[in-house]
Amino acid sequence: MQVDMLQEENESLLEKLRLAEERCEEAEARARQLEQQVASLGEGVSMEARLLSRKEAALQQREAALKVAAQNYGGKGDELAALRTEAESLRTMTRRMILNQEEMEEVVLKRCWLARYWSLCVRYGIHTDIAGAKQEYWSSLAPLSLEVVLEAGQKAKDEKLLYNDPDERETLPRDLNELLGDGNVESMLLVDKGLRELISLKVDGALALAMAQQRRPTALRATELSPEESEDVQFKQAWLTYFWRRAKNHGVEPDIAEERLEFWINQGGQPLTSHDAVHVERGLIELKKLGIETQLWKESRLSVDPENTKKMQKENEF
Repeated sequence: MQVDMLQEENESLLEKLRLAEERCEEAEARARQLEQQVASLGEGVSMEARLLSRKEAALQQREAALKVAAQNYGGKGDELAALRTEAESLRTMTRRMILNQEEMEEVVLKRCWLARYWSLCVRYGIHTDIAGAKQEYWSSLAPLSLEVVLEAGQKAKDEKLLYNDPDERETLPRDLNELLGDGNVESMLLVDKGLRELISLKVDGALALAMAQQRRPTALRATELSPEESEDVQFKQAWLTYFWRRAKNHGVEPDIAEERLEFWINQGGQPLTSHDAVHVERGLIELKKLGIETQLWKESRLSVDPENTKKMQKENEF
């Protein structure tokens, strides 16, 4: 009987490792698409965006002064029209370089993912040559990684949570709002590169193996998870709930989004087993294979810069 349970546990672990390895190709594709979009904006996005914002502000001040002068003294119509055209052009360029609030939320959660898994690497002695520095860097940007993601997943269970409605910002996780910042496209590219590195180093599989090896067989049934493993499953369940909520709200994969969201909302509330661990890994693979993150990015960019986004989409079709 004990042999059968151990065999089942080993098969579950192997399945989790196999699914984790499948993420590499999907992560590469996502990174290539994002890099292409960022490259189209040019180098030094964050600095250029700040400069454009300052220039736009200066133009607006001059426009206001000319408007007053035109009203009081007449004339300056052509110059005023030219300034308005230039200001609008700058405004469009700035929008392309700056993340909206929902995109910044995604950056925050991805920093949390990186902070959590590099911290676990330090705890379990994985990639010891780089884990310490990576953990220190990402944890400085996401000091409450577990709490933030769990709270985001909990909030995502609320059907009233509409990320595209500015009036609903009060419903967002408190810690998430406090961590918002770095609102340039480069920050999204940076976290995606970080996630790609994590996957290429097969950190998730190494951690799954380390956790399973440290579990005490005499204290737990083979199919039950240790507290560390259960915490990891809960973290990933919250992650999946968050992204499927966004997918449903934005009409991404409409034929399955509601069903997937309901599935992840209904998870939890009972002791977790190795089957739950396999479910979340399969869920993460599905998220990647369907390109949910990429689709959400395109939807978000479409609202920010419709003409440029449609142009890029047409170019990608060929």
